[in-house]
Amino acid sequence: MTDNIPSIINIALVGGGALCKELLEKTTFDLEQEGVFTPIIAVADPNPERPGMLLAKKQGLITVDDYHDLYDPRYSIHLIIILRPETVILEDILATRPTRIRILSYHVFEIFWKAIGQEERKLREQNKAMETILNGIQDYISVISPDITILDANEAFLNNIGRLRNEVIGRKCYEVRKRSSIDCMNSDPACPLMEVIRTKRPVRQVRTTKGHHNKIHHIEVNVYPVWEKGGKISKFIHIGRDITKRMEEEEEITRRLEKMVEERTRQLKETHEKLIHKDKMASLGKLSASVVHEINNPIAGILNLILLIKRIIGETPVGKKEMVEFSRYLDLMENETRRTSRIVSYLLAFSRQNKMELKPLNLNNLIEHTLFLNSNLLKINNVKIQYRLDKYLPDIVGSEDQLQQVIMNLVSNAVESVESKGKGVLTIATKYFPKTRRVIAKFQDTGVGIPQENFTMIFEPFFTTKKQGKGVGLGLSLTYGIVQDHGGTIHVDSKIGKGTTFKIDLPLRH
Repeated sequence: MTDNIPSIINIALVGGGALCKELLEKTTFDLEQEGVFTPIIAVADPNPERPGMLLAKKQGLITVDDYHDLYDPRYSIHLIIILRPETVILEDILATRPTRIRILSYHVFEIFWKAIGQEERKLREQNKAMETILNGIQDYISVISPDITILDANEAFLNNIGRLRNEVIGRKCYEVRKRSSIDCMNSDPACPLMEVIRTKRPVRQVRTTKGHHNKIHHIEVNVYPVWEKGGKISKFIHIGRDITKRMEEEEEITRRLEKMVEERTRQLKETHEKLIHKDKMASLGKLSASVVHEINNPIAGILNLILLIKRIIGETPVGKKEMVEFSRYLDLMENETRRTSRIVSYLLAFSRQNKMELKPLNLNNLIEHTLFLNSNLLKINNVKIQYRLDKYLPDIVGSEDQLQQVIMNLVSNAVESVESKGKGVLTIATKYFPKTRRVIAKFQDTGVGIPQENFTMIFEPFFTTKKQGKGVGLGLSLTYGIVQDHGGTIHVDSKIGKGTTFKIDLPLRH
């Protein structure tokens, strides 16, 4: 006999009473265990109306009134189990049976049957406990066969679909859910059972369904395969959980957080704008102090010329010679007045909080105008300017006010860096690169320099090494943002005691 051909043991029962009926009901012996097929094929009892005999006939088994008939070779009986306690029956069978037939006595069978009964009771209790546990779980649990038939389900599953157990067990899962198999195959997302078969691993999905009054429900589905020894799936454990409330709570929390973030962002934006304004006003204060001297000079000159004209008119008659002098004085006064007007215009343009208005502008001119405004600041701090401006520099498209703010911040930083040395040089260079269509501007001072450990922080908001009241640490941060808004980049290179270079790289148009 090979391993692939199962051994066959045909069993006959002697005694068709209650024990026989119980044995047939519990086993039916349609069992295949470990490749051995062991059926009960016959029952013998002189009373055909006994419960075991009636059940045997119903099941289509061989029934005889004389157990000696079980010896007939046609039945191929291999084992006789005696279910009657009379010793005479056992002794007669032992004396008359063919040697090919084995005997299991009533007392021996009783011992095995009681042991099996005990195990059965334990198993029944365990099953009952497990069933109680499963029914106590609020998740929707069902056991499904590979052919999509529902084998078992807990009460939560039945309550969820609103059906009784006998309306669910043994039916296809898509039928229970009142869908067609085509709908399941073409659903989006794909049927989780099909996904398990395809991927050969557990699957998790969140599926959206409509409940009573068309209310949307979000169901988290987890499907776990149970494997046979041969690597095939014997069944699926399908666990569903209604996460609608959780998702609604999460969405509400998300909305609240977004609202809080939005409110906080608004507050930070307001604070940031105030601090930027404060920083700009501090720069404007420095600029104003230097501009006052520049304005005082032309005003003093104009006043002196007015007094001179008045004195000449008061002392001598006005003739042709005097009129020529007056005309020259008026030209000087006009030039000084226009100079004052330019200074005031530049100062007003710098102080305005305008939105970014893009227009063509020449970076060289903007640098010269800004340095003109800062000429007294540079003079007071003994900062000498060296120009290396590209005379063929083309116009870029940008915001005049914002780029002027950038130049002002870099010049102001250079002056403060040189201040501690008593004097220094600020070299400003520009150059155009036609291949990349970009303009480079460098601001190189001979100041005290920036420590290497501060390189990664100098463009961060509110980072400053200045003394209290000198600034809030937004100058370079604002500069960085403006350059980025123009599609450019800014780099810094510095050595302690030798100075710092800021390099701005801007496209012609952004």
